[in-house]
Amino acid sequence: MSSVMDISPHIALLTSSGMGHLTPILRLAAMLASQNCHVTLLTAQPPVSNAESEHIIAFLAAYPTINRLDFQLLPYTPPNPETADPFFVQFEAIIRSVHLLPPLLSSISPPVSAFFSDITSAAGGHQVANDLGVPNYVISTTSARFSCFVSYVPYLLASESSIPVAETSIQIPGLDPFDHSNLPPPFFIPNHLFTKTLVSNSRALSKSKGILLNTFHDFEPKTIEAVNNGKFIQDFPRFLAIGPLEPHKLEIGDHQTLPWLDKQPTRSVVYVSFGSRTAMSKDQITELRNGLEKSGQKFLWVLKTKIVDKEDSEELGELVTGSFLERTKAQGMVVKGWVNQEVILSHPAVGGFVSHCGWNSVMEAAARGIPMLAWPLLGDQRVNAEVVESAGLGIWEKSWGWLGARLVKSEKIAEKVTMLMGDENVREKARKIGEMAKNAIQVGGSSHKVLIEIIQNL
Repeated sequence: MSSVMDISPHIALLTSSGMGHLTPILRLAAMLASQNCHVTLLTAQPPVSNAESEHIIAFLAAYPTINRLDFQLLPYTPPNPETADPFFVQFEAIIRSVHLLPPLLSSISPPVSAFFSDITSAAGGHQVANDLGVPNYVISTTSARFSCFVSYVPYLLASESSIPVAETSIQIPGLDPFDHSNLPPPFFIPNHLFTKTLVSNSRALSKSKGILLNTFHDFEPKTIEAVNNGKFIQDFPRFLAIGPLEPHKLEIGDHQTLPWLDKQPTRSVVYVSFGSRTAMSKDQITELRNGLEKSGQKFLWVLKTKIVDKEDSEELGELVTGSFLERTKAQGMVVKGWVNQEVILSHPAVGGFVSHCGWNSVMEAAARGIPMLAWPLLGDQRVNAEVVESAGLGIWEKSWGWLGARLVKSEKIAEKVTMLMGDENVREKARKIGEMAKNAIQVGGSSHKVLIEIIQNL
């Protein structure tokens, strides 16, 4: 009789570019390994940021049973290298290099039984899986709602360059309309690299076995049911909600914040962070600094000024002034660099989260029942903020627009931070979402059932 290990599937996962894409793939890899799956992690070299390199090294040290397979990306120079986003450039470089993977994967043992690819490399992932003769699953690193929009883009295009601007909103079958103002501006720019990459990949989504989502049914029920009940696109693959993806056991990040947090009262601190690649202008940093001070709320602020961490060299005192740090040392703390956000959001002193609404951040807050103040920067984040508000996880001031589009003054920031931390109704809704998230990933919960079904099917 065969052992469990003999019949366990061997799943190859292709990582993408940026921590927002890498983090959920690493968490999924850890979850699959915990279910006795053989896992091979495919890492494109070289990565864009130091954070990616450090996390991959630490992850593999923590999970020695997971195999690493590096592949060197082919050189790629975008049409406008001076202005191109380095992460978008990496997306394209990965797509142009995935044909190198079948020879690498065909020689490893046990044979690969499934290929999981990030949504930014879905087209290449489908081809790799097809060459290997195995099923392809796509890992979407955004909300179910934005995943639907991306999937429907080919149906909207009048040409292959951009989405036509005709009405103030876009209607998609089975879903509430999408407001134009919530969609990424690059979608409306002809030949933008971001748009071209997503369009080429969205055409391949319908060929996948299923689309894995870091969300849970009770957080986005209407969207998930619309897709899985055939109200969206006919014969479209199922949305497989397996979130919130559980944190992995890594000791990475700045732990100097925790002794300070340990001294603060329960639910008294607002955590402020705009993700791993947010570049905030110095004028907006000044207004945010003043707004936090005016709010009177205790705060823990993680500050970043460059898209790529290798280039972020300015000292903290230069950014917020030494006098501010001295003046507010009893009220708050400012940190520059990578922090372990999961640990911070799990701390009993944290009672609110000012966030760009990157999807990993949304799910980390939802899993812990922490209410959010949404301040989107780019990409999927305004649609994600809409989901946060609709689900009841937090508040969103739409008039602020995209972060960087206008200078939001300190008085408005102080007003919204105070509302976030003082509204008991918002806190109670967030607490209930936290309970639903815990139930989803427990044995027998909706997300746990979907994960086990995927493994059993393989």
